[in-house]
Amino acid sequence: MRSEQIRASFLEFFQGRDHRLVKSSSLIPDDPTLLVTNAGMVQFKPYFLGSEKPEFSRATTCQKCVRTTDIEKVGHTARHLTFFEMLGNFSFGDYYKQEAIPWGWEFLTVEMGLDGERMYCSVFEDDDEAYDIWRDIVGIPGERLVRLGAEDNFWDMGTTGPCGPCSEILYDQGEEFGCGEPGCKPGCDCDRYLELWNLVFMQYHRDEHGELHPLPSKNIDTGLGLERLASVLQGVSNNFETDTMAAVLHATSDLCGVKYGSGEESDISLKIVADHARAVTFLVGDGVLPSNEDRGYILRRLVRRAVRHGRLLGITDIFLPRMVGVVTEIMGEAYPELKQNNAFIDSIVRSEEERFSQTLRTGLLYLEEAVNELKSGGGKAIPGDVVFHLHDTLGFPLELTRELARERGLDLEEERFAELMEEQRERARAARVEEGYTSRVHEIYAEILDNYGESRFSGYESTSDRATVVSLVKDERAVALAVEGEEVEIFLDQTPFYGEMGGQVGDTGRISSSTAEAEVIETFHPAKGLTSHRCRITRGEIRTSDNVDASVDTERRNAIRRNHTATHIVHWALRQVLGDHAKQAGSLVDPRRLRFDFTHFQPLTKEELARVEELSNRKVIEDLPVRAYVTTYEYATSINAVALFGEKYEDYVRVVEVDEISRELCGGTHVGRTGEIGLLVIAGEVGIGANMRRVEAFTGMEAYRYFHSRREMLEEIAASLKAEVSKLPERVDKVLHRVRELESELRKKGREETASLIDGGIRWNESEAPGGIKILTAAVDNLTAQDLRELAERTLARYAAGAVGIATVNDGKANMVVALSRELVDAGLDAVELIRKAGRLLGGGGGGRPDMAVGGGSETSHVDDALAVMAEEVMAVLKEGHA
Repeated sequence: MRSEQIRASFLEFFQGRDHRLVKSSSLIPDDPTLLVTNAGMVQFKPYFLGSEKPEFSRATTCQKCVRTTDIEKVGHTARHLTFFEMLGNFSFGDYYKQEAIPWGWEFLTVEMGLDGERMYCSVFEDDDEAYDIWRDIVGIPGERLVRLGAEDNFWDMGTTGPCGPCSEILYDQGEEFGCGEPGCKPGCDCDRYLELWNLVFMQYHRDEHGELHPLPSKNIDTGLGLERLASVLQGVSNNFETDTMAAVLHATSDLCGVKYGSGEESDISLKIVADHARAVTFLVGDGVLPSNEDRGYILRRLVRRAVRHGRLLGITDIFLPRMVGVVTEIMGEAYPELKQNNAFIDSIVRSEEERFSQTLRTGLLYLEEAVNELKSGGGKAIPGDVVFHLHDTLGFPLELTRELARERGLDLEEERFAELMEEQRERARAARVEEGYTSRVHEIYAEILDNYGESRFSGYESTSDRATVVSLVKDERAVALAVEGEEVEIFLDQTPFYGEMGGQVGDTGRISSSTAEAEVIETFHPAKGLTSHRCRITRGEIRTSDNVDASVDTERRNAIRRNHTATHIVHWALRQVLGDHAKQAGSLVDPRRLRFDFTHFQPLTKEELARVEELSNRKVIEDLPVRAYVTTYEYATSINAVALFGEKYEDYVRVVEVDEISRELCGGTHVGRTGEIGLLVIAGEVGIGANMRRVEAFTGMEAYRYFHSRREMLEEIAASLKAEVSKLPERVDKVLHRVRELESELRKKGREETASLIDGGIRWNESEAPGGIKILTAAVDNLTAQDLRELAERTLARYAAGAVGIATVNDGKANMVVALSRELVDAGLDAVELIRKAGRLLGGGGGGRPDMAVGGGSETSHVDDALAVMAEEVMAVLKEGHA
């Protein structure tokens, strides 16, 4: 009987007994006391507690579950899994033991056809009621009924919550599965007596003091392991050989070329990869993302263990996404969310595997050398300095080092490791003193560094972390606590928040505890190695030594990551289009945009800029992997990793690679694959100095908004011009042609109107200077500056005048023009000097040429005075010259 048949038979059996079929709940439980859903009853917990009233009194489910309490046993035993399916039937104050026990026996022996002679039942040692039902109603003889203590037959889901006595149905797989000990019997931890089904009689609630209180009603909660039942029905020796598990196991075997059953060690690795691949697929499918805390860490640990065992099997390429595909194909019918989210699962798993692979390669090589040297000398513990180097320099998880050591029968010198960590902090303090660092850094920050060491940044792996408040600073002074409404700098022992550095702005988000919450306004480095979170306390109060949850604004961080990786791609594209001389000279990366400065000797042509944008987007669409790893500066330069000119680097540096196209030294945060950038649009390019250019660009949603706003603009213009968007260029050309025609007509009409003014439309004030030279002035309403100039030129010629002054008031401002004949300019008169004197009366000034100048101001009531001053000045100069 295949797994899907077992699943369907179980659910149909209880639906036929008036149970409501309820869909499996998410692996992310709606329960703050649990990290992942680990049992079928989790989604029904409020019903058991009586805090919610169900719409139905009976339910049946096939619940996806994850448990990692026995993760070290996975692959080593026949029955332990991290992901499994739990079949269950539930009663919320309806039926109880009298129905649950016989139904369980009926399903297994009648529906599934199991041999009742090979089954045993255990009950809680004080549960006479369950014992009597098994013996008297079901008919189990006393020699196959076992009373066990609370460790085996009293079920709870933790230190607090619903609980009760339970009864287990066990299947005797035979002596060959046993431990061989004389006392082997039900309750033994070996594989002979396989627990198939646990019937929990949920009747108590345990409080925080460990006291048991009767629940409002007595309930039934059962869990039947689908994989365990399948192994019995399919006649295989362990869960990994059942149909669904075997398909994943053999896919792993085909991938690595190692046959299942060819060796104990390889079989363990094959089982671990198969099990973890299932768990990872389901966890990500339900929205769990890798991180360094809580359920995110469960996922990360599973990925890392799977990758490591894949490498032990000889798999060198990225392989987990292929396993995700296998799991989805096998289980996608029963769990359609796997198919719906397949692309998302693939992307997350691929990114996490790629991120860890480089760390694993580097760390394993170093560790193997150290282990070989240790064993050759007969050592039993990996030296603390090896563990320190793995952890501090290569980024190798300490937990993984422990696990690898155990597999090799070795211990770790953890005391020495702790000493080296403290010595590192001491060296950092000494270096700061030697370099005069404390004189450049405010005393309070130097003190934090001395007392607590550098802040450990966990933000490459996660956007949230559990941390301890080591110091609070307000107004450059240490304080013991900060209360609601205050602004304060919070310093943590470790943080996922990226402090502003290298052109990338700092993160924002929140820091919270059970009693307080703080909004992180900005993150920066007040001193090297120290991260400050400038916060506003929005609830409660935060004290030093508080344990807090630090959570980065992930939407903002993701936008920054997209822009930062985009700068590397743009840098590459610029070099492709312009040449290798186009080197980075600076950058700014924030959530909205990226700004990239580079060396180049002239503005980019329209075609060059378009080519840079096209090349960049091609690499985005190709969805290339982005890798980051720590290595020596010497090695980084040997592989031509691009360094920022003038920047000082440490002995160990972080390299960010965009597939094979870009390799740069960079400490910023980046996407896992270029496809996450979505879209890249270059908004402009300008010069910022000698041989220095700057491009600005948008990615992701900002790029979408950029195009959306321009599309709306085009549509509005098209609507105004009554044309389709596709025909706008043709329509605009026609409109511009018509505008030019109208402007020409207006100029012609203006000249005609000006001529008509000269012929009699203006009342001139005329005076005659010595030598018969005419001086003409006039005030005319609502003329433009161009009109004034044209009118002055025509008047000068028409009337053979020597000087013309015309003023107008237009839009609340006075404008005036002075025009002089060549004769008067040669005589020493200057139109610029005349307009400046007149302009002062108008509350302004003026300028122009010696023969014509224009000026004006806001004093419109002094127009006549300004004209009179101009005429008097001309008259005075001419009289003086004539005398």
